[in-house]
Amino acid sequence: MFSPWYAWARRGGAAADPLDHCSVHVALHGPRGRLWAFTERRRGAVDRGAGWLHIGRSALQWDGDALLIDLDEHGAYSPVRLRGQVRVHPEALTGHSERLDAAGRHRWSPLAPRCQVEVALRQPELHWSGGGYFDTNSGDRPLEEDFTTWHWSRTGLQRGAAVFYDVNRRGGDSLAVALRVDAAGGVTRIEPPPFAALPASRWGVARHTRVEAGCVATVSRTLLDAPFYTRSVLATQVLGEAATAMHESLSMDRFRTPWVQAMLPFRVPRVVW
Repeated sequence: MFSPWYAWARRGGAAADPLDHCSVHVALHGPRGRLWAFTERRRGAVDRGAGWLHIGRSALQWDGDALLIDLDEHGAYSPVRLRGQVRVHPEALTGHSERLDAAGRHRWSPLAPRCQVEVALRQPELHWSGGGYFDTNSGDRPLEEDFTTWHWSRTGLQRGAAVFYDVNRRGGDSLAVALRVDAAGGVTRIEPPPFAALPASRWGVARHTRVEAGCVATVSRTLLDAPFYTRSVLATQVLGEAATAMHESLSMDRFRTPWVQAMLPFRVPRVVW
């Protein structure tokens, strides 16, 4: 959905086949630096079924208990390989879905806000396990046509998780989603905590989050800082617990500008097969 090639193919209102713009995006962040893979491929490199998806040499498959992600990617415009497997074990599936716009053209589902994740990479040789999150967005129109910004966060709690999603729609209205998910996958709507500003990213992307009244949320680490998008780790206070949150802020107005579209191909290479 953030592909510059897809955006160019739609230029002038032309129809474009989304299956001609598919990729497996992998970002590794660590003390030795960052590895980024985001190679876009055409429909001839895509194969899919009810429980599996192949894109290029990478594949995702649901085995009934876990999502298996077999990775075989190159770093963006780099000979560096990224190969191995990620296993995502949901503690529970929510079955919950939200409409992000009044017409229902955009949907979001926090499928498994609590997961156990096992990472076993051969290249680079890395192994670890820990808590994770799995969700999905789907839509019938380009995001930039219906939204200006959004701010999302997932906070792991001692018993469950909290997810906040604040969307500003094109036209001026907004949506605030605040969910508590228990260990069994039960979803409860809660009153959104107060909105709190965070420091803008180095590219000037505005960041906001939700934090309990009288408390402060801080940016512990910025993982990804792009001209229109930032991903961060927060130290925050949610539902009476001091906790760590994964956070993102997105500016679709920035994304659609010509200068950002001109920069993106340097991060999103495209192959013809």
